[in-house]
Amino acid sequence: MNKFNQIGVNPTILKSILELGFENPTEIQEQTIPHILNSDQDLVALAQTGTGKTGAFGIPLVQRVDTSSKKTQVLILCPTRELCLQIHKDLYTYAKYEKNLQVVAVYGGAPISTQIRDLKRGAQIVVGTPGRVQDILNRKVLNISEIEWLVLDEADEMLNMGFKEEIDNILVTAPKSKTTLLFSATMPREIAKITKQYMKDPFEISVGTKNSSSKNIKHVYYKVHEQDRYEGLRRILDFEPDMYGIVFCRTKNETQDVASKLMQDGYPAEPIHGDLSQAQRTKAMNRLRERRIQLLVATDVAARGIDIKDLTHVINYNLPDSLETYTHRSGRTGRANSSGISIVIINMREKRYLQNIERRVGIQFEKRLIPAGVDIVNKKMAFILDALEKAEINPEAEILIESMKITDYKLLATKLLNQYINESISKYKNSRDINATGDQRGSRPERDRGDRNRGNQRGSRPDRRSGSENRNTDRRPDRKNTDNITFISVEIGIGKKDGLGKKELFQLINSERSLRGAEIGHISIEKESTNFEIDQRLAQQVQKFLPNGKFKGKTFSVNVD
Repeated sequence: MNKFNQIGVNPTILKSILELGFENPTEIQEQTIPHILNSDQDLVALAQTGTGKTGAFGIPLVQRVDTSSKKTQVLILCPTRELCLQIHKDLYTYAKYEKNLQVVAVYGGAPISTQIRDLKRGAQIVVGTPGRVQDILNRKVLNISEIEWLVLDEADEMLNMGFKEEIDNILVTAPKSKTTLLFSATMPREIAKITKQYMKDPFEISVGTKNSSSKNIKHVYYKVHEQDRYEGLRRILDFEPDMYGIVFCRTKNETQDVASKLMQDGYPAEPIHGDLSQAQRTKAMNRLRERRIQLLVATDVAARGIDIKDLTHVINYNLPDSLETYTHRSGRTGRANSSGISIVIINMREKRYLQNIERRVGIQFEKRLIPAGVDIVNKKMAFILDALEKAEINPEAEILIESMKITDYKLLATKLLNQYINESISKYKNSRDINATGDQRGSRPERDRGDRNRGNQRGSRPDRRSGSENRNTDRRPDRKNTDNITFISVEIGIGKKDGLGKKELFQLINSERSLRGAEIGHISIEKESTNFEIDQRLAQQVQKFLPNGKFKGKTFSVNVD
């Protein structure tokens, strides 16, 4: 008997699932579907991206909805238009043989008039981004006073994107009798607060460990000097000619820049970021799905909702500014029990931040060296030979070859191979070793201010109507030489909600004479806490003086790692 049948999925939905090729539920589906089918108790489900969360709530909700009534019974909130459209599509797929089910997607970046018209026709299920749902509620077009289920999908990411106010308003507007289903890949403090404030004794299901990465993903890193970051990316791509994945960048400008360089250099890649129209973004994703390109270069915001099977790699062109974001990025690969590789390119100063990810996410990064030119050429030659060996012979080509009366096939094969790999040989003929050694930066004339000052992008609030991502353009004054400085990590119990930004953090540190002018490394300012690196020689001063100070009248905790 099929396992979906065993956990209570009805025959019509089961038929749709089988047509999709799914024979057995994933772990999160196996635990969640029976609960939603048989209980009205609130639910908190923690599982990594790619484990089948949409099916975990979508399948049972499609089954429980009363299609004889046109009133809205289910509201599903998700962070981005891409994920909204993906959920909308999946729900209709599950309900292929269910009659009279109507699902409407509402999201920014599309005409609201069309969405309003669809809602007025009636929809049992509404899927939407928080900003657009709030807008439609304000227009009194959507009535959620009688909804029975409210789903928060990718709840951690919605909070990261600044939707806390909208989520609060929607949760307050919805009836207290509803069942709330919260799905998240990580469990930050903000999510815990939502469960405590708005949920009633929720049943918790956790697949894997909290704030962890999938076991199917191998994590590796390459270390280069900052000026060699793009060259390192190119060599990694050349060494893995069959790579199929996503390159993540921090900002839309960096995304466009990297994508443009890759395309100019002949790599099958396209960008996806907030400055592109929905049609352009959809076109790029479809080209990746159809394997007409191998790489999507994306911002974190634009990539939410991308659900593409068999991605072999995720490349972090730069480290993200939060641990949760790294978990989401790496979760784009290794989906549905397949394996994947998450690659991180770091510079000389970022090793300590990498170790922080290892400790808090519970993973181990494998160090690899940027391949030398000769290794790339040999790898590409082996790839071409393997492809030729597996290639099917076209009968027309076979007739053409016979008509040419070739006497030396070995010479012909050699010439063909030479034509294929000549470009690589030329590119890497006099290539240098770009691997960086050591954990601190060497003395170099050009300083990497962009890395030092990136702050916490994930906490910034994007313009949800335009889909744009904020870019932190703050710059610190010129810094002294950092050779041979070892940094320690400091966490303080104040953050964005207390009005703390990078400028205020520097003022706070400099307010103590013994810390004035201290060398500061990576900074990550979150909503309720802040992490920053400081010269380890000042550890005692930090522990002694910072807790005695106040920030805007508030005392705060200090933890030194």
